Formats: sequence, structure tokens, C-alpha cells
Amino acid sequence: MDSDIIIYHNPDCGTSRNTLALIRNCGIEPHVIEYLKSPPSRAMLVDLIGRMTGSARDLLREKGTPFAALGLGDMSLTDEALIDAMIAHPILINRPIVVTSRGVKLCRPSEAVLHILPRPQRGEFRKEDGELLIDAQGNQVG
Repeated sequence: MDSDIIIYHNPDCGTSRNTLALIRNCGIEPHVIEYLKSPPSRAMLVDLIGRMTGSARDLLREKGTPFAALGLGDMSLTDEALIDAMIAHPILINRPIVVTSRGVKLCRPSEAVLHILPRPQRGEFRKEDGELLIDAQGNQVG
């Protein structure tokens, strides 16, 4: 079903809030998982990474996390080791991750979600900072 969307969300993150609002602007109420309260299982995290283009390293968040203290900048670390770190410290998982019938994507910037939404935008949308992203006709600006 095209309206079956999941967002791994952090309500304290502006990018995550904007992404959630863009999903709602196309008329879909997604299943919201606050991943810091309900982290994905190891199997789910591996599945999400596998369905995205990229690697576990692409999903790592550095800012405001124990990234440096854990030595995660070491490029010799395997995906397995990086996933272990994300399971132990969910704050290391970058967000928001969105799952739709059209794919799985780390939506940074928030407008990246537009590529995997199954429905068009229904009206004007401005990011929290006031930037116009979608015009009144539902078309992406810029």
C-alpha cells in the first residue's frame, strides 16, 4: 500500500521534523518510530542499510555522539563493528530514515524524502527556517 510509510524519527532534530511534515503534506500519516526510545534491532538495522545505497558508515552520525570517543573515524572498522556501535549507542544512527514502497533513504536534507514518496505534495510547504520548498501547487521550488 502506498500509504504505508515508516520514519525513524528524532523529534529534537529539525531535519527529522521537516521530513515528517513533508510526508504529511502529501496526505499520508506515517508510522513514526522514535528510534532513540525504540531502537531498531540489529537485524532491522542491517536490513535498512542493505536496502539503502551505501554502507553502515554512511548512516553514522558524528555530531553530538560518542563517535570520536569510540574511535569510529578509523576507516579500517568493518560494517559489522559500526553496526555494533550503533546498536550499543542508538544516537550514532543518523536520521531521519524513511521507508516507503519506493525505497529506503536517509533523508538529509529533508527534501530527499520527495524522491521516495508515493504521492505528490498537496500544497505549499516551508521548512522550519522559513525556506519555501514546495509551492502552492505542490511543486518543488528551486
